[in-house]
Amino acid sequence: MTRKCNIITDSCSDLTQAYCDEHDLTVLHFTYAEAGKGDEGFSGVDDLFVSRTPHEFYDAIRGGAMPMTSQPSQGEMENVFRAAIASGVPTVYLCFSSGISGCYDGACAVIERLKEELGEDIPLHIVDLKIGSTPQSLFIVEAVRQRDAGLTAEELVAWAREARWYVQTIFMVDDLAALRRGGRIPAALAVVGGLIDLKPLLTFALDGSLASVGVARGRKKAMRKMADFFAKNHSSDSYGSDLVAMGNADCPKDLHLFQDIVRKKDDSVVFMETTIGPTIGCHVGPGMMSLCFWGNDRRVGASVSDRIAAEVKGGSGRARTSA
Repeated sequence: MTRKCNIITDSCSDLTQAYCDEHDLTVLHFTYAEAGKGDEGFSGVDDLFVSRTPHEFYDAIRGGAMPMTSQPSQGEMENVFRAAIASGVPTVYLCFSSGISGCYDGACAVIERLKEELGEDIPLHIVDLKIGSTPQSLFIVEAVRQRDAGLTAEELVAWAREARWYVQTIFMVDDLAALRRGGRIPAALAVVGGLIDLKPLLTFALDGSLASVGVARGRKKAMRKMADFFAKNHSSDSYGSDLVAMGNADCPKDLHLFQDIVRKKDDSVVFMETTIGPTIGCHVGPGMMSLCFWGNDRRVGASVSDRIAAEVKGGSGRARTSA
């Protein structure tokens, strides 16, 4: 079958290299390193756990490693984009959320330079998914199905810009200190929360930033609250899928317990297990668990102000990056 378009994603999608190879996905790679430690620090390329196992990576963090992340370099982006253009097949880059990374803006800058050199009609498109990690993996799996069903690049872009609002996400971070290091919460809250075993429950806001949906005291209570969120917001009607993506940061035993809790809400779901990759793992630490699924339109429950802001940002992105 001759495809009408190709797909680029990035390593924040938490897919496996085997999946990307099987489905002809090109991956842009984030990197991580400990600031100021040079060769002595914990560093590497987010290569979808090809060079390090998840346990090796998260054990290093348990042992005190505190790496920070960097988006794909402008050079890597330009090389990948030039190869996509040279292939002659229109290509869509489904990009990690601009709300928590500069990757989207960096990619847009490269595309603009290529347009100046090669012309405005280069067959390369970019969509800011405004989600990342486990929800991005769920989204890419469906995007691959849509591509293989015959969508053109323009049709896939239109589909992605609408479909992203139907991906529901909730995740639990085990250690508040990881969020404190990333500037997500105040230091005092991290200390108090750690003493009483608070587990923050987070999601993606419409602008792609992180937003709180509550807290729970202890992991089991957090799992039950996440399952309640699923029961309230899941819908197989939106894209006809009962596929549920569940991510874990080196805590597979808890993940299987969590699956049993979710099955009690809906025993028809099909689980897709993913491992939280190095890029996200640097910021959340070991023990994170996520639950992502196709559900209700997230714009419906948003405030008027948030909907307007999301539309304004979405509109400016379309004007800037449409090919």
